[in-house]
Order: sequence, then C-alpha cells, then structure tokens
Amino acid sequence: MSKKIIVLIDLDDTMTYLTRAWCTYLNQRYGTEVSENDVTSWNICDYFPDLTEIQVFEPLHKDSFWQYVEPLENASEYISKIISEGFEVYICTASFIDTIKTKFELVIERYFPFISWNQVIITKNKQLVKGDILIDDGIHNLERGTYKKILMSAPHNQHYDAELNGMTRVNTWEEAYNAIHFYASKILREDKNNESN
Repeated sequence: MSKKIIVLIDLDDTMTYLTRAWCTYLNQRYGTEVSENDVTSWNICDYFPDLTEIQVFEPLHKDSFWQYVEPLENASEYISKIISEGFEVYICTASFIDTIKTKFELVIERYFPFISWNQVIITKNKQLVKGDILIDDGIHNLERGTYKKILMSAPHNQHYDAELNGMTRVNTWEEAYNAIHFYASKILREDKNNESN
C-alpha cells in the first residue's frame, strides 16, 4: 500500500457487544426483561422507564461490568488482518474517562491484544479526528465527518438510510473488512488523480 490508510474504529457496539451486556446487567439487577434487540433508538433510558438515568448508566462506571462485555463475531480476526495488511488502525471511542483504563485491560487487551494504548483516541467529537475511514454504530459520529463512513448495523440504527446519507451499512465484520478495502481503493485512486492534475 503506497499510502497508509488511517482506519478509525468505534469500540462499543462496533467492536464489542456493549448493549447486550448492558441489558443483561440491568435485567439481572432490577428484574427487567429488555433485550438488545428491543433498543431501537439511541437513548437506552427509554427502554428502562422504571429506572433513573443514574441507575441505567451505573454499569458503565463500574470496573467489574467490563469483564462481561464480549467482542463482535470475527472483529478481532478482521481488525488484526487489516493491521497486518498495512492499514493504520485506531480505536476512536467516547468512553468514560473514569473506566477507560479498566476497559482497556478487560476488553481491549483481552480480545484485541494487538492494539496498544498509542492506538486509542478518546473523544466525544469524532468529526475532529483526522482519518480516512470511520466504522461506527453511532449515526451522529458519522454524519458531518470528512472520512469515508461505514455504519455498523445495530438495533438502534436499523431504520436509518445509510446509503442516502453517504454511508455503507455493514452487518458483519467480514462486510466491514470488504468495505474498508473498497474505500481504500477509492482513496488511493482519488490521490493518484489529484497528483496527476
């Protein structure tokens, strides 16, 4: 690869099943019966109407919670593969600062041992991060960004028209891998055309 393509990857619900673990935790603690598939909009509080916002978000601030968060199927395999192929990969996450160290140790080091601290960017405004491609489940992180946009399907974004908004929707990490290569080829062609003009 003549140019290093920078791939930014969201962590929660893009690399890992956060909402699944979150719902399971709240169900066990409060006797609710909410599935990750029930959470069809961004605000998870809407699906736990009998709980306060503090109760709903409590797990994300507990170190012990992160040991129950598992990776999306084949995420580790394909992310490792793109790194070995020469892509420059960074996790770009809006994780809470109080648990990022534990999250790194219990989730990233455990399932993605080839990712180092130097490859983690923590920000609430991903549009300010310079990268060629962003893979994310959060529509608000992809919109208005200058990077190529890959939307990882999740129940909360299932009704969003990704194609209409200049994004490629993917349902699996195999599809994400193929989309990364599609965009990388496009970026390299665009750069070559710009050089010749």
